[in-house]
Amino acid sequence: MHIKPLSYFLFFLIIGSSINISAQAQRKEKIFTKQDTLRGSIGEGRQKWNVLHYDITVEPNFEMKTISGVNKIKYWDEGVKLMQIDLQEPMQIDSVISANGSIKYYREKNVYWLMVRDTAAMYKIKPGPASLTIYFSGKPKEAKNAPWDGGWIWKKDEQGNPWMTVACQGLGASVWYPCKDSQADEPDSGAVLRIIAPDTLMAVGNGRLINTKELSDQRKEFVWKITAPINNYNIVPYIGKYAQIADSLAGEKGNLTMDYWVLKYNEEKGRNNLGDAKKMMVSFEYWFGPYPFYEDGYKLVEAPHLGMEHQSAIAYGNKFKNGYLGRDLSGTGWGLKWDFIIVHESGHEWFGNNITSKDIADMWIHESFTNYSETLFTDYYFGKQAGNEYVI
Repeated sequence: MHIKPLSYFLFFLIIGSSINISAQAQRKEKIFTKQDTLRGSIGEGRQKWNVLHYDITVEPNFEMKTISGVNKIKYWDEGVKLMQIDLQEPMQIDSVISANGSIKYYREKNVYWLMVRDTAAMYKIKPGPASLTIYFSGKPKEAKNAPWDGGWIWKKDEQGNPWMTVACQGLGASVWYPCKDSQADEPDSGAVLRIIAPDTLMAVGNGRLINTKELSDQRKEFVWKITAPINNYNIVPYIGKYAQIADSLAGEKGNLTMDYWVLKYNEEKGRNNLGDAKKMMVSFEYWFGPYPFYEDGYKLVEAPHLGMEHQSAIAYGNKFKNGYLGRDLSGTGWGLKWDFIIVHESGHEWFGNNITSKDIADMWIHESFTNYSETLFTDYYFGKQAGNEYVI
């Protein structure tokens, strides 16, 4: 049967509308809860205080899949009365201490309400710099399909050594440590991450390693310092049998340290297959300006999942292959000329880590520009036609 073009259009318009109506009828309506509102909004408990610094200590128990730790939060107090601290079940806060003594609190599922000003004496506390020390413990949600579902990752490497880290972008950092879990409030003065691990392993964090300390029971504390503001979900520990491959680049703002932390048995692969990191840096500094975190350096850290844009400590799990685990997602051939995870996740250092959306609903700011950075990388090294073919 021959149908004229206009008839074609009307026919498919009617069919499409019928399918859409049917789909809407069958689709379950999303019911938002109070917990969704608390997680996604800047409610009263997130107002009148601004995070200045996090000092996080964490110690995992690999066999039990539990963690314990402390978060010392420095903040600017503007008169907050009932403070919202996020920590997702089944993790728990054990105690909260301030300069004025213990803070009372109560729990509402994934939110703790801290009664910062609940007495006449505490109402007299003047606005200004303040601090809280929050002790926490529990069995954090385990990621089943990281980085997409999120949570703590408990794995063993090919030689049977413990290999641990976290991926929690969508789920939120409160899946493992207490914080103001909102992209709208990064710690202005950065953070310190203190990782306690067996002394047979190495613990890698964001920023720079400033101290290591031997502890009792064959444990060691690794102290990493981040000077720049940082998203909550970007602060992560990596614990494993790591080797360091140290490198540097004469970049736009001077000497930039570029370190690659890989499992020891992958050291040769790392030396031979991570060259795209420096190529990426040259290209992106050309397009976007200096790498945003010279003070904290740049690191790639081998991870037991595909990858994530953890600021100054990019999670890398592309198995030292070009493309996306050896595949070209663009279907043009250009995607097999370079390592997708190195280029894409590092692009987030500019878009996502340096320029951050206040609301997770605006994640297009992170993902769209970073997606386009792949095209610009292709253009820089293979020409404009290659870039045009790739982006299409």
